[in-house]
Amino acid sequence: MTTSHFDRIRADVEEELHRIFDERPRVPQHLREAMMYSVFAGGKRLRPTLVVAAAEAVGGNRQAALPTAAAFEIIHTYTLIHDDLPAMDNDSLRRGLPTNHIKFGEATAILAGDGLLTLAFEVMAEIPSGASVDPAALVRVIRTVAQAVGSEGTVGGQQADMENEGKQADLKTLEYIHAHKTGTMITAAVEAGGLLGGASDGELLALTTYGKKIGLAFQVFDDILDVVGDAKTLGKNTGGDQKKKKTTYPALMGLEESKKFGYALVAEAVAALTPIKGDTEHLKFLAEYVAKRAN
Repeated sequence: MTTSHFDRIRADVEEELHRIFDERPRVPQHLREAMMYSVFAGGKRLRPTLVVAAAEAVGGNRQAALPTAAAFEIIHTYTLIHDDLPAMDNDSLRRGLPTNHIKFGEATAILAGDGLLTLAFEVMAEIPSGASVDPAALVRVIRTVAQAVGSEGTVGGQQADMENEGKQADLKTLEYIHAHKTGTMITAAVEAGGLLGGASDGELLALTTYGKKIGLAFQVFDDILDVVGDAKTLGKNTGGDQKKKKTTYPALMGLEESKKFGYALVAEAVAALTPIKGDTEHLKFLAEYVAKRAN
């Protein structure tokens, strides 16, 4: 996968996101502005790109995957809005801009997140225009995403993260937090793409393993960037983990060992793709992209 290919997928996702909001003009204006403010504030669009890349790797159609891909970005944006709230991480900067509650107020930020989460499921339930999608696969996708973003997924991970602030958590607890707070949605993105692309059971298992590995690697490198990155480049405040006394991989393993662990996870993710007979170069590129963030 080349950067230009990544850019084309991202452009298709952006177009799909605009379509979604253009078709819903009846949302109250202030709420609509708050929702769109965070969705279109930029970002890597990693999760929707994974949906598309996974679908294409097993021979699926990009058009059929785009609504679900856009839904993943919408859900991801909801998690960021709520994660930044004063009752959570209390952050003031996201994607280089004031966080949603700073810009629109705490109450509207909460409602914007609620609106985005429910909108995503509405979008996923639609049959894409000009593409054939197996309704049974669509139901499996919706169930997969609901589990990933719910109390056994990101919500549960966030709860565990808050409960362990100021405590010296062990590696097992830290992996649970990262695998659920961040990893489940990355894994679900790959699984959703595979389901929409018609993956076999073997291919779906390979994609799930790949997703789990890069999901954890993503957070390992995120922990590293919170130590060595800068706010201007990352578009968000750094050093927050230490200020909130959060347990991180660098805190438990040190920076160099954390990097080695992250690179090993990426290598395992790439190796997991071997059973897939289609073109997995795009997925390999994205796995390596996760690691390059900390270079």
